[in-house]
Order: sequence, then structure tokens, then C-alpha cells
Amino acid sequence: MHELSICRSVADIVTRHAAGRRVTRVQLRVGALRQVVPDTLIYCWELAHADRPEAGVLAGSELAVESVPAAVRCRACGAHNELAVPVLRCAACGAADVDLVSGEEFLVTSFEVATDAAEA
Repeated sequence: MHELSICRSVADIVTRHAAGRRVTRVQLRVGALRQVVPDTLIYCWELAHADRPEAGVLAGSELAVESVPAAVRCRACGAHNELAVPVLRCAACGAADVDLVSGEEFLVTSFEVATDAAEA
């Protein structure tokens, strides 16, 4: 389950940028071709930081994962298609000469921190 090590890396990144402020929510964008299971990432989030130095900063934080579908742009006909299956072909004309335009993302897009003493 590589999702646990991915969550630990995300926790390290967020903790470093949070600069001691308590984090309440972390938002990720994960492409469909990344071979990462979003539900497993969410499950592993608490496990990833529970017994580590960043536990206080991330305690009770939520991990939100936005799944990004794989999509291609056909060089032959110009069509832009989301892929239902991971076959890099144009759905409009069947050509294999395509550019991958999405689906490989893995980004920490944002995180929210506590804003007042009641939240911290």
C-alpha cells in the first residue's frame, strides 16, 4: 500500500509550509493515471501522521481528494476526450497520435489552517 508513504510525504510538505499553525484540511488533485486509490489515501491520512512529529499540526485534519480524469487531445482531428479506459486513443476518430492533457497530476493544491484560538 504505497498510499501510506504518499500520505507521509504530503504530511511532511504541509507541515513544513504550515509553519507551526494547525492544519484543518488538505486538498489534493490526483490524476486517474497515477495508480493511487483516492479512498485509500483518505483512509491512510490519519495513520500517516498519528505517531510522527507533525501529529500536533495535523491532528484532526481532513484530506480531500479531487480525482482528475485522464484526457487526450487528438493531433489528427483536434478532438479533446476524457478516457473511460486507459487506452491512449482518440474517441472521436480512433487515432493513436494523441497528447495526454490530464490524468498524471498529483498536487497538493491547498491547505487550510486554524484561524482563531478556538480552532487551534
